[in-house]
Amino acid sequence: MRICDTRLDRILRGFLQDRRGVSALEFSFILPLMVALYLGCVEIGNGLSAQFKTTLAARTVADLSSQYTTINNATMTSILGASSAVLAPFSSADAVVIVSEVTTDNKGKATITWSDALNGTARQAGSSVTLPANVGGKSVSLLWGEVTYPYKPQLGYVLTGTINIYQDIYFYPRVNTSVNRVP
Repeated sequence: MRICDTRLDRILRGFLQDRRGVSALEFSFILPLMVALYLGCVEIGNGLSAQFKTTLAARTVADLSSQYTTINNATMTSILGASSAVLAPFSSADAVVIVSEVTTDNKGKATITWSDALNGTARQAGSSVTLPANVGGKSVSLLWGEVTYPYKPQLGYVLTGTINIYQDIYFYPRVNTSVNRVP
């Protein structure tokens, strides 16, 4: 019996001291984690890029609108269409872009003067809106650019589904105290 124990002991000791396959085993444990980490970083980068582009598109439509004294239908179509160039390489087919003029009265109550939209519904003229505390004042007009972009993650769509990114920005008219909207 002692011979078997000795032989078994030697085999077990030899197996435990053998280090030839340790690197391959460690690599097989680490590889899935590293691939998931890499793909997650790529997805986060794409999502942040989409958010940045959405902010830039909202800024663009409000900024372009603020440079006019009067906007007609053709000009408004061009202004709203500029958002698709800004959102590229992301598809703008489902992005909702709204540009509105908000006017406050002498008490600071804000209402929509006019509004236009691309791929969505414009705000109702005369409807009341609440402005952020640091925006507005009494008897002023503002141009309000809004963009809602439905971001669909390439890899994590099954986990998160569509993520709606909403950005808005306010601009004061540059040339006049307000911007007239004509057909």
